[in-house]
Amino acid sequence: DADLAQRIGAATALEVRATGIHYDFAPCVAVCRDPRWGRCFECYSEDTNIVRKMTSIITGLQGKPPADYPKGYPFVAGRNNVIACAKHFVGDGGTEKGINEGNTILSYDDLESIHMAPYLDCISQGVSTIMASYSSWNGRQLHADHFLLTEILKDKLGFKGFVISDWEALDRLTKPRGSNYRYCISAAVNAGIDMVMVPLRYKQFMDDLTFLVESGEVLMSRIDDAVERILRVKFVAGLFEYPFSDRSLLDIVGCKFNSKRPSFRDSVCLLVRRNMFATFYQLHRELAREAVRKSLVLLKNGKNPENPFLPLDRIAKRILVAGSHADNLGYQCGGWTSTWFGGSGRITIGTTILDAIRESAGDKTEVIYDEYPSTNTLAGQYSFAIVVVGEPPYAETLGDNKELVIPFNGSDIISSVADKIPTLAILISGRPLVLEPQVLEKVDAFIAAWLPGTEGRGVTDVVFGDFEFEGRLPMTWFRSNDQLPMNPGQNSYDPLFPLGFGLTYNKEKKPQE
Repeated sequence: DADLAQRIGAATALEVRATGIHYDFAPCVAVCRDPRWGRCFECYSEDTNIVRKMTSIITGLQGKPPADYPKGYPFVAGRNNVIACAKHFVGDGGTEKGINEGNTILSYDDLESIHMAPYLDCISQGVSTIMASYSSWNGRQLHADHFLLTEILKDKLGFKGFVISDWEALDRLTKPRGSNYRYCISAAVNAGIDMVMVPLRYKQFMDDLTFLVESGEVLMSRIDDAVERILRVKFVAGLFEYPFSDRSLLDIVGCKFNSKRPSFRDSVCLLVRRNMFATFYQLHRELAREAVRKSLVLLKNGKNPENPFLPLDRIAKRILVAGSHADNLGYQCGGWTSTWFGGSGRITIGTTILDAIRESAGDKTEVIYDEYPSTNTLAGQYSFAIVVVGEPPYAETLGDNKELVIPFNGSDIISSVADKIPTLAILISGRPLVLEPQVLEKVDAFIAAWLPGTEGRGVTDVVFGDFEFEGRLPMTWFRSNDQLPMNPGQNSYDPLFPLGFGLTYNKEKKPQE
């Protein structure tokens, strides 16, 4: 849904600018070819064309360039927009065995057609910055690859914004990491890195880069090119006119608030401001909720196709809710939320799936929650059960996973409940996981809910029938690990569910052309 992605970008831009930040490290336009990769959940799809469509988020973040805007140049529409960053150039989603920061083994033609194509769309929308990848291409580290960063990205594709390194990426150019830091700087800057993300060794970086320029190892023309590109983005983004926190959302009400002695008018203005922020807050919550319900993928609905299990009856007498992910906001959000790797529990404001079930159920409906149902719990009488299981939060290399089984004994919990009670299973995950045939056979319905974030009501909107299922699989759902990597077009393509699969309440949805 390219329109939805664009609206999400616009909402994100407003909230980022409201915090005083001008630059958003999004979107990730990697094409994930292997779900074992720990950054699979950062990608839109294994299908290049789907990823290309979803680059519309850039127009949401930065605004839409005029029709006559020069091709390849960065664009930021105004103070309600942010600098976007397409990442990670290039091939990070195609590494061998899905190893994070690994090696993508492909011909140039395949690299271009599969992994580079989305960057054409990003550049055509005026993306301001592009981040290089930690990974390698045929053994060549991207941060030191002059051919890809300069000859292809800048010269052939005509990108006029700046290329930024990833976090401490230069250190990775030597083993042990950073052991020859001067070489790392020389290799990366000469390859085409314009801005370097240096969290700790910035003093050494400045000293070493100065030495490299003075010694002629890094030409002044290379420095001038990098500075020109960086300044071009800063000017386009209005950083020199508006260098501090952007308060345009407050300015539109035409009021200034004196915190020491507020007048009556100041008090009224403060109330208006709070209402305005509450309005934006609510609108953005509703947008997130819309995204949740549109992304749910229904994989099974009824043991007999002629007798669908969903939608559920909200006025059922008694509902059992179980599973490690039924009442865990942190698990719903996944990694890169509040902290690098995410967390567990009430890490932010939001609605868990259990909260949403309780709010959606009828006044006379009894909702019983037992995370790991005991024998006594399972001996009760229920209209149906909803079991929510899935992955814990993770990010980057810690997310690499060769097994891809449902953690926390998720399959066993589903099985034990489904043996006794008609069951809807909901999987919270950043990628397809192994679905054991006997478990899938036992449940009455199965939903892939991915990472719904803070808006659990988006799940119940669809489960209880207020909205139809619209989601289709952006990734092939494999049968077993030994099939991986598996993508459409392979002779051995035999998935559990193919790319583009998704049921509605009454019929199978055809994959989009």
